Amino acid sequence: MKAIRLFCITLLAVLTTFISKAQQKVQNNKSLLWRISGKDMKTSSYLFGTIHLICPSDYVWTDKMKECLKKSKEVCFEMDMDDPSVMMKAATGLMDNSGKTLEDYFTPEQYKLVEAYVRDTLGMNISLFRNMKPAALQSMFTTKTSDCDNPISYEEKIMAQAKKEKKEIQGLEQPEEQIELFDNLPADTVIKEIMDVVTGKEKDNGEYRNLVSAYKRQDLPALYKLINNSGESPIDLAGFLDDRNKKWIERMEDKMDQKSVFFAVGAGHLYGDNGVINLLRKEGYKVVPIR
Repeated sequence: MKAIRLFCITLLAVLTTFISKAQQKVQNNKSLLWRISGKDMKTSSYLFGTIHLICPSDYVWTDKMKECLKKSKEVCFEMDMDDPSVMMKAATGLMDNSGKTLEDYFTPEQYKLVEAYVRDTLGMNISLFRNMKPAALQSMFTTKTSDCDNPISYEEKIMAQAKKEKKEIQGLEQPEEQIELFDNLPADTVIKEIMDVVTGKEKDNGEYRNLVSAYKRQDLPALYKLINNSGESPIDLAGFLDDRNKKWIERMEDKMDQKSVFFAVGAGHLYGDNGVINLLRKEGYKVVPIR
């Protein structure tokens, strides 16, 4: 089950990769952690922006973050990372039922390069992915985009602490909702991402290091400036960001009405006109940064 959970965490990381070219506006506040209060809430809840996979030396986890997690009665991720049925649905959702095999998405020359990369870099046999969608392969490649061989997951770290403190763990989405997003990705976009990794076009991690540096400083304006300069994305960003954020607000309200919740979602969801922070404020909540 731990392997399936890690696989699903890499799916979240892939999702972040595809949407991280989206945000247009930022605020001057610099924080990864936000307090949600007001609107007759009995107790405050918290919103934390993550990078789904990050090197241990870059992991940001302050005393304030520990304190707010401890105060919360429940932890809520994008998906319920502790529910075996949710994790299994997310994993099986990447099985390709179109009648195609993975090889059918590539030219013969491309597939040979992909096969060699999977064998030599991941230490795996590509036959394991034969009946899976290309996004499944891309999710495995995500762990190789960082500057270290052993990236860690905020979800895993936070969940471990939540379990230790016997907190309930929930999710904002069902796996079917995220799988639908991947299914709507243009196949050529996913293939290009895969081939960029395989052919070494992503070896220069300067942009990634700058993003991580801004994240470590909790400098959201700098982070979003880097993201905006990273290029254009051919995907439907409204579906990946705005539509999901809008769905989340009502679900967050239902949870916050009952108890204090520590929401941990990808940092790309926090800002913008349709970011979670602004949408909560539009609903009458007070959302302030904590440092």
